[in-house]
Amino acid sequence: MPLQIPDPNPNPEKKMEIEHNEVSINGLNLHIAQIGKDELGTVVFLHGFPEIWYSWRHQMIAVAEAGHKAIAPDWRGYGLSDQPQDPENAAWEHLISDILGILDALSIPKVFLVAKDFGALPAYLFALTYPDRTCGIVCIGIPYPMSLNFDSLPEGFYIKRWQEIGRAEADFGRFDVKRVVRTIYILFSKSEIPIAPEGKEIIDLADSSAPLPEWFTEQDLSQYASLYEKNGFAYPLEMPYRALLKGGNLPDAKIQAPVLLIQGEKDYVFKFPGVYEVIKGGIMQKYVSNLEISYMPEGNHFAQEQLPDQVNQLIIGFLKGHQVNSQG
Repeated sequence: MPLQIPDPNPNPEKKMEIEHNEVSINGLNLHIAQIGKDELGTVVFLHGFPEIWYSWRHQMIAVAEAGHKAIAPDWRGYGLSDQPQDPENAAWEHLISDILGILDALSIPKVFLVAKDFGALPAYLFALTYPDRTCGIVCIGIPYPMSLNFDSLPEGFYIKRWQEIGRAEADFGRFDVKRVVRTIYILFSKSEIPIAPEGKEIIDLADSSAPLPEWFTEQDLSQYASLYEKNGFAYPLEMPYRALLKGGNLPDAKIQAPVLLIQGEKDYVFKFPGVYEVIKGGIMQKYVSNLEISYMPEGNHFAQEQLPDQVNQLIIGFLKGHQVNSQG
């Protein structure tokens, strides 16, 4: 059913507008934003943290204008989607099942998946599990396979902090949702890995006077904050951060679908242990039969919002280069 969201179309001069609906999947009502017709197939966008569907606003319009249908869900527990009753039991297979459920509910036989941050893991896993439903994958900043081992990083590393039950809840709880999202966007936009020194929490790393990135407006921040008001951070702290303790390393299996990796060279994740080696050392090529890698020298963790025109061109070029019959 249509959802009433006080969200002006990001490009009001355009004829097409982003529509909002919800679908009932696996006992939850999941919010999806969608735009365009599927003359050339459907593209599903999978967000990371602290994002929601809105982080793909620029790409959705671009691929719709290029002849594709664009769909961006809020993951369960994020944005306007329902929060599971047991967020502490968050698991990656739930997200894969949700993707499949969305496709089936909308009668979409095959899709391109565009993902970033933790959304890349279910995208890769979906392609391995359902190769006949996957036309291709575009991932921003997360290679395949990715073995996550943070032992060499200090105790103040943000993922270690947020995996500690109660630590982030207390840290975030000192401020309103808008301040928390603002701080994370500021920290994650930098090229250095967010690490808190002893005696400080992660949200202390940027004070309230720190400016937002120039490409991220106060209106954008308000969009994020308003949607995080619904569910808060209970599920996002479980998925992905604590779910990584229960799995999250990608298997040593080959992906047959074509893959485009868009790598911002100023993305702090590029400095995670092992990531540079997987991308630059040729490891990824051993596991992806058809791989393209595009480097963005100035790209940070939020490249799709920071440099939308560049990212849009790369995505649309990939889609055009891998046109398939997405209807069967």
